Amino acid sequence: MLWRFSMETLLPWLILKSVPGIGNVLFKRLIEYFQTPARVLGAPAETLVLVDGISDRLARLILRQKLTDQIKQELDAICKAQCRIVTLTDLDYPPLLKEIPDPPPYVYIHGDHGDTNHCIAVVGSRNATPYGITVTRQLCRDFSKAGLVVVSGLARGIDTAAHESALTEGGRTLAVLGSGLARIYPRENQSLAERISNNGAIISELPLQAEPEAHHFPARNRIISGLCLGTIVVEAARKSGALITARLALEQNREVFAVPGSISSSKSGGTHALIKQGAKLVECAEDVMEELAPMMKRSPVSGEAPHPQATPYGGLSMEEKRVIAALGAYPIHIDELARTLCLPVGKLSGTLLKLELMKIVRQTSGNFCLSMGNPG
Repeated sequence: MLWRFSMETLLPWLILKSVPGIGNVLFKRLIEYFQTPARVLGAPAETLVLVDGISDRLARLILRQKLTDQIKQELDAICKAQCRIVTLTDLDYPPLLKEIPDPPPYVYIHGDHGDTNHCIAVVGSRNATPYGITVTRQLCRDFSKAGLVVVSGLARGIDTAAHESALTEGGRTLAVLGSGLARIYPRENQSLAERISNNGAIISELPLQAEPEAHHFPARNRIISGLCLGTIVVEAARKSGALITARLALEQNREVFAVPGSISSSKSGGTHALIKQGAKLVECAEDVMEELAPMMKRSPVSGEAPHPQATPYGGLSMEEKRVIAALGAYPIHIDELARTLCLPVGKLSGTLLKLELMKIVRQTSGNFCLSMGNPG
């Protein structure tokens, strides 16, 4: 249901988006200058050309753009669909996505995207090997336990495994489509899409009835990486859409990770190339969480500590319970704790981060940590 917008509010967004030559970059500049699409459409040509990239010709096109039958049909479809429209100026537009150079002016959302400040993208081959599926499932289970939101593209193979594993663990997951929300692709993932919308959201920048055309997917990939602190490529050949997502993540100044595979497998050629180029090698979820820890400790919007989904204490591993048992009310340095537990510092850091997100332990400056009380 479209409870966020009246038609009068939404209409200028659709009209401005339909102007030939106004892409996402120019749309963002116009909103930064004029604040709303209605002000853009009502501005004189001599003011419009003050925006970088708006020529006299484009200014005239903006002034001449009117309500079309196609826009009327889309408005009617939006009214009937079970979805929301979130725009660049809306408070619940994903803050990380807003930071990329070409964010979509608005996105269609089915479900509840919730807090998107702690998302991790997991992508890979559509024709995944059993190894790739197994690794994906383990990683996404662990991310969900730690309160991270798993983001992927609903494609066959690695994407499907990522979404399903997050849901199985009771976590939240977001699926970004290369089609409209009324055209779920691939069709066999229709039921998975419905499950995702009940425990996260399905997201698209495309009109509701847009078909899954090939050129939509590279653009879709920038949204996957743009929503996230980092992108993990689990399994990918040297020419792969997952590698496009990794390249886009780098361009967006986000972290890139890669899972190694067999040197004899063509499905791992792309991930190995990423590792050679500097992507962090991933063997377990802790490798990722350790790298993202500085970014995850503070919200990019409020500056406050994140509030991830609570995880039952009964689900703690034996190693996590050992860490809790070794901590007390007084701070202990991580190196001393590692020696006490006979654990590598890197692995211990990942475990401590997970427990901190669950509000069981607290880490202080100088790499000291202490217990926040007995979880019972």
